[in-house]
Amino acid sequence: MTTEHTEVRRPVPAAALDRWRALLAAHPLTVDLVFYLGCTVYAIALALTNQFYGFRIWGACAAFGYGFATAHTGWLIATRRQGGLLRSRWVGIAGIGVLSMLLPLAILVVRRLTGTDWLNTPFSWSAQPEVWVIERSARLLLDNGTPYVDVGALTRAPEVNDYTPYGPVMAVFGLPRALFGGSPVADALTDARLMFALTACVCAWLTIRLSRTPRVPVRAAQFAMACPLTALTWAVAGPDLAIVGLMLVAAALAARDRPVASGIVLALVISAKLIVAPAAVVLAVLVFARLGGRALARFLTTTVVACAVLNIPVFLVNPRAFVEHVIRFPAGLGQVTSPAASPLPGYLIASTGPAGKVAAFVLLAGAAAAILVWLLRRPPVAGSDALWRIAVGLGAFTLLTPATRFGYLVYPCVLLGAMLCFRRAEAGGARPTSS
Repeated sequence: MTTEHTEVRRPVPAAALDRWRALLAAHPLTVDLVFYLGCTVYAIALALTNQFYGFRIWGACAAFGYGFATAHTGWLIATRRQGGLLRSRWVGIAGIGVLSMLLPLAILVVRRLTGTDWLNTPFSWSAQPEVWVIERSARLLLDNGTPYVDVGALTRAPEVNDYTPYGPVMAVFGLPRALFGGSPVADALTDARLMFALTACVCAWLTIRLSRTPRVPVRAAQFAMACPLTALTWAVAGPDLAIVGLMLVAAALAARDRPVASGIVLALVISAKLIVAPAAVVLAVLVFARLGGRALARFLTTTVVACAVLNIPVFLVNPRAFVEHVIRFPAGLGQVTSPAASPLPGYLIASTGPAGKVAAFVLLAGAAAAILVWLLRRPPVAGSDALWRIAVGLGAFTLLTPATRFGYLVYPCVLLGAMLCFRRAEAGGARPTSS
């Protein structure tokens, strides 16, 4: 006996993924509880064991923030009543924002005034080295026209803290301290971490406005803000939050069919931190998929010209220093080896010896090729598509690069949170599908 209708079976991995999504969606409070409990344990462990003073202070404060969110979520599960401001899942997020982000940042900014950060004593640092280095780069830019120390001209052997492994735009975040610092109050108010935090907040607001997200999902806030990677970076360092914030604005502008504005913002991102340049490929494909070749030409021309305007004047002041700091040092080819060595897969594989280094780079190249094929075969046609591909690319880069930092995983975390916002906004209209 034959039938008129044949059932279409979905691939098993896709069906399994859908089941997991349905399970998580059906029990949001349970997921919240597990997430907050894990964050609490992580914060306590960091407070008790980490070598850096700033990390320990953050862990001690953050444990209360995550503990509050855990207790509040447990209360929601236990009472099971509906309605009321205190019953919002955002109450836990607010507690994390105050106790795990604002409080430790304030403590560490004030504690930094004791002046122990430049000493070779990590247990006394109130800010991570990138904060001091960026502030110094602003002073050098004002004095010498370049934010980079000429390590080849030093009368001593160069050391890690002589390097500024960022593009010239990053020095902008240190300009307030360079221009207005000098007194305790002024130094506290112009701490570069406050500039990073302010930039990240403004960029988040702009991204939400540009994406027309009607309401930010709680899960998006957990990925982008409440995650320990974000909260810790906010308190002890911060440049990566400003960079990923600008990247989100560039992506939102591209998704809103404004390629010239997107190219300008993207040039700022690349000229601050070169390792995020692969995001330009994804946004270029997004622009082409939505608007065609002419828009792509405008996007690429704007990005290249803006990068040239931002970088060439600094490069011409001291080409050797520019190449040493921005290209050679991050690539592990500088006169001093980069200390970035988090125990991620790429580092662990490379640490086994010369064959391991080759294997790590082969894996990295293979991942890049696979992502490029995915990008070209299924080009992004909406903002969420582009953010998902950028998150996967930067996540793979962080995991497989032989010299990298665990903290760089903040990029995919924030991008995934933003992707959920974009998806909610796109669900309200006719959104082309892509996978």
